[in-house]
Amino acid sequence: MPDAEGHPDLAEMELGKVLAALADPLRRTVIRELAAAPTGTARTCSSFTLPVSKATMTHHFRVLREAGLIQQVNRGNSRMATLRRADIEQRFPGLLALLAAETPS
Repeated sequence: MPDAEGHPDLAEMELGKVLAALADPLRRTVIRELAAAPTGTARTCSSFTLPVSKATMTHHFRVLREAGLIQQVNRGNSRMATLRRADIEQRFPGLLALLAAETPS
């Protein structure tokens, strides 16, 4: 069962939800940027330069969180997003490497 913030545990991470989350090029950009950063890097949603409204950005991060790709933590007036690198590698080995190899459009 997902926690109170909507983060699924490792066993609940489903391939279909992960692939659906990654189907959007903007969400893949977020994951690629987090994957390129040092492990444990936390970034605010607004630190990503996505050409969308704040409401749409919130939606994209909710989809990533509910798929289990990111962990979000409230920090004052913002939410910090961290890639769940170890969980992704354990559940879907090689997925992050495939995303890193993709040429952004």
